[in-house]
Amino acid sequence: MTAGTLTPVIRQGWLRALLLLFAFMVCSLVAGVLASFIIIVPAATDGAQTPREDLMLQIVVLSLFITAALSIALTVIFRRYIDKKPPESLGFAWHPHKADALTGFSLGITLLGVATLVLVATNNLEWTAVHLDAGDLLVGFFMMALIAVMEEMVFRGYILNNLMESMNKWAALAVSAALFTLAHGSNPGITSVAAANLLLAGLLLGMNFIYTRNLWFAICFHFSWNFFQGPVLGYEVSGLPLQGLLQPALQGPWWLTGGVFGLEGSFIATVLFVLALLLFYTVYEKVYVNTVSTRR
Repeated sequence: MTAGTLTPVIRQGWLRALLLLFAFMVCSLVAGVLASFIIIVPAATDGAQTPREDLMLQIVVLSLFITAALSIALTVIFRRYIDKKPPESLGFAWHPHKADALTGFSLGITLLGVATLVLVATNNLEWTAVHLDAGDLLVGFFMMALIAVMEEMVFRGYILNNLMESMNKWAALAVSAALFTLAHGSNPGITSVAAANLLLAGLLLGMNFIYTRNLWFAICFHFSWNFFQGPVLGYEVSGLPLQGLLQPALQGPWWLTGGVFGLEGSFIATVLFVLALLLFYTVYEKVYVNTVSTRR
């Protein structure tokens, strides 16, 4: 009997999904405590007067790296020893899905580009400086890549994958998107619009997966959206202020600019996410409707 045909330790897919979500939340809490200890204790003992904002940013960045490392390892363990399936079954096949990866990467850049043009055209955005620092860009690149892989493994590769064993694909997509939103509910500056946009983003990130069972579209979209939004264009990323290549000066109502949450908190993002969802639903229904069952 192969590993792919073994009976899972926990038979209910929805229960396995919720257990990993709980473990993911615990990892986030543990990472926050560890990062705070690693950053604050040395700063307090060496007498350095590091600004509080810099300390908090260092804690957030280190916490994200620790969370990603722990969560990736935990997801692999769950898949292998709880689901009794190989980790690559989470959706990492590359060769048949290179076009999906390119589409996802291009989508992130396109949506950010359109949103930025709208802000510039309405006189709500201008860039005041350029901060060219290879170290900051490199850190931003690896952090956003790691976060994209981690969150897609957890929320699409594992949670959505397992939910589809317990319910139809649309219900599974909706539940996974809601859990994705919940996991970001404590982010700084979150509003009802930002929460709605996170839900839409969760639907968009999972749309390709429910048809292809592959993660590369979501990973590349997630990465390009976060990387170009924060480390390149200088916006906040889900409420997290990161050093960007460009220094933006935003003005105007929060519902247009996104406020302190970044573009993900704006109605511009709402419109763009809805349009993208409609587009990809139409395309995938035509391409995959005869090849993919509505149930796994």
